[in-house]
Amino acid sequence: MKDELLTIGAFAARSRLSAKALRLYDRLGLLTPAHVEEASGYRYYRADQVERARTVALLRRLDMPLAQVADVVAARESDGGRASELLAGYWAGVEERIAGQRTLADFLRGRLSGRSSEMYGKFVVETVDVPAQVVITEKRHTLADELPAWIGASLGRLEEAARACGGVAGAPFVVYHAEVSQESDGPAEACVPVADEAAARAWAEQRGRTWETEVRVEPAQRLASTRITKAQVAHPQILAAFEAVEAWVAEQGLEYAGPCREVYFADWDAAGPQDPVCDVAFPVRGAAER
Repeated sequence: MKDELLTIGAFAARSRLSAKALRLYDRLGLLTPAHVEEASGYRYYRADQVERARTVALLRRLDMPLAQVADVVAARESDGGRASELLAGYWAGVEERIAGQRTLADFLRGRLSGRSSEMYGKFVVETVDVPAQVVITEKRHTLADELPAWIGASLGRLEEAARACGGVAGAPFVVYHAEVSQESDGPAEACVPVADEAAARAWAEQRGRTWETEVRVEPAQRLASTRITKAQVAHPQILAAFEAVEAWVAEQGLEYAGPCREVYFADWDAAGPQDPVCDVAFPVRGAAER
């Protein structure tokens, strides 16, 4: 049998993987030797396992976690199209993370160099008048790391509820009643405008108790806002957008008329890292409007 097989050293050379890596992949079930001698523990591999080994090595060069490597390799042997889809999904996540890190690096460079005003100049701030809206809401105390998952889940629940109550009547938004950071937990309030107030109140009473769902009227207001991309939504780089709006409000001599918010007007899942998805906004008023 040995004449038909490769020793671990020979196989490592041919597959471009170290013997240490091959032992690890054996333990994880990623690349099992064709034969292991009971007495010596020596591992032997078939020549036709080289292609699988090289695929594993290439996927690891993409920094793909071992569990995902196992999924891609298993899919490749049964359905090459599915394996390609898994790789595409993983790489889309990598590109989204890199885009977020790029905007974070820009944010930090501005902070560290004292060029905050120059950084704020990248944001276009405008005002928009928003009519009164009936909204169905959930409120939660949450830290920054937990915030994205909660926003997605909460807005999903509320949009489903709104569709059962006459439909979604406007862009969903999240209100920050206090700071959300790594140390401060808000609370934050997810809000979805709803068409039928009576139906929404009935829904909240009957089915919304698990998530402490409420219905309220958001008053008509003027918002000072700036539009940001999906990559810029990540914390803490989104802080640059909030600070840019705050600087603009101060320059214009306006006053705050309510807590800040993020308005999500685009399909989050369909958007790419550089696609506009969110307006960072503050309710404002002139000094004469007090």
